Amino acid sequence: MSKKDKVVLAYSGGLDTTVIIPWLKENYDYDVIAVCIDVGQGDDWAKIKQRALDTGASECYVVDAREEYITDFVYPALKANAVYEDQYLLGTSTARPLIAKILVEYARTCGAVAISHGATGKGNDQIRFELTIKAFAPDLKIIAAWRDSKWNMDSRDAEIKFLEDRNIPVPMKKDQSYSRDENIFHLSHEGLELEETENEPNWKHMLQLTTVPEEAPEAGEYVKIEFEKGIPVAVNGKKMGPLELMKELNKIGGRNGVGLIDIVENRVVGMKSRGVYETPGGSILYFAHNMLDHLCLDRDTYFYKQQVSLKMSELIYNGRWYTTLMESLMAFMDKTQEKVTGWVNLKLYKGSIRGAGSHSPYSLYNANIASFTTGDLYDHKDADGFITLFGLPLKVRAMMEQATGEGQAVAANAKQRPTE
Repeated sequence: MSKKDKVVLAYSGGLDTTVIIPWLKENYDYDVIAVCIDVGQGDDWAKIKQRALDTGASECYVVDAREEYITDFVYPALKANAVYEDQYLLGTSTARPLIAKILVEYARTCGAVAISHGATGKGNDQIRFELTIKAFAPDLKIIAAWRDSKWNMDSRDAEIKFLEDRNIPVPMKKDQSYSRDENIFHLSHEGLELEETENEPNWKHMLQLTTVPEEAPEAGEYVKIEFEKGIPVAVNGKKMGPLELMKELNKIGGRNGVGLIDIVENRVVGMKSRGVYETPGGSILYFAHNMLDHLCLDRDTYFYKQQVSLKMSELIYNGRWYTTLMESLMAFMDKTQEKVTGWVNLKLYKGSIRGAGSHSPYSLYNANIASFTTGDLYDHKDADGFITLFGLPLKVRAMMEQATGEGQAVAANAKQRPTE
């Protein structure tokens, strides 16, 4: 008997990938190699590995990529203050390139000819997975189950029936069939009542990392974050590694109800989708880091960084992590962060975050200049010449309008207002 070709499957143990193993076995003459990539899902990997083997996988590997995910993906996004459409902190988007890169590594090691994933044909993740695979392994075949002509399931209910018909245990309850993605940085929820924008999220039923803000402690909580070159290194005076630090901030943020987002966002594929995101620790880090940026960056650098951040968030969301442009923008961000060192104190209260002081040895804030008291470095009269030159284009335009009798500077055009 000839040796079968191999396919590497991105396996999470959830509904989609639990279905895909037997589906691949029934529709393709491949040995299925399941690869579980732990980016902080908090799953029972021994149980999931056994599930993969029980449902037909020839082999199953579990890779602990949690710290790599934080240092090589979360931190670059954090240093950039990258946020998609003003709210989404890119929790799923930052993890997908790493997962896909590791899939390629295992495909090479195992001698596989293809990589399969369970991302739907309507979602963003298919793009993120496949662009990364193309960047590292253009020779490998990609089997996207939901887009495959042999796939005849059109809903999560159909997938559940597929498993039930084969006496395969369903890895979820029907009333908990949100489409979820969890890692050490966030937890996302889609589906069920969220598919109707008129519905309020069923917060108590849904949330897993975060306390409903109304039920958070009345006293609130202070948290102090220390940074070195834009990277968090300590919480409340205790030095921590990336994984320990993120876990600690998730606990602190979670019990205070911070980091909840309910957003209707624009997917890469052109449609809008609604999702609820829990990012308790990440929201704390973003808030604190942005405060330190304000303290340490000059105006021109900060303003330009905002523009670069917007582009980076788009690249990350669109799955274009492994591009020359992304690499170049990250290098710019690293340069801006060379002096972003110091601490930030925050007050958390029932879902809100507000600043409670910050300090940096590289702070560009100078109390002697900022004070209303006239000093040697800045005299109030110094502003006269500056305003004259800064406002010169406006004055020249107004003079032209008065000379031609047209425009906003013509006295006759001034609005007449009633007086008492």
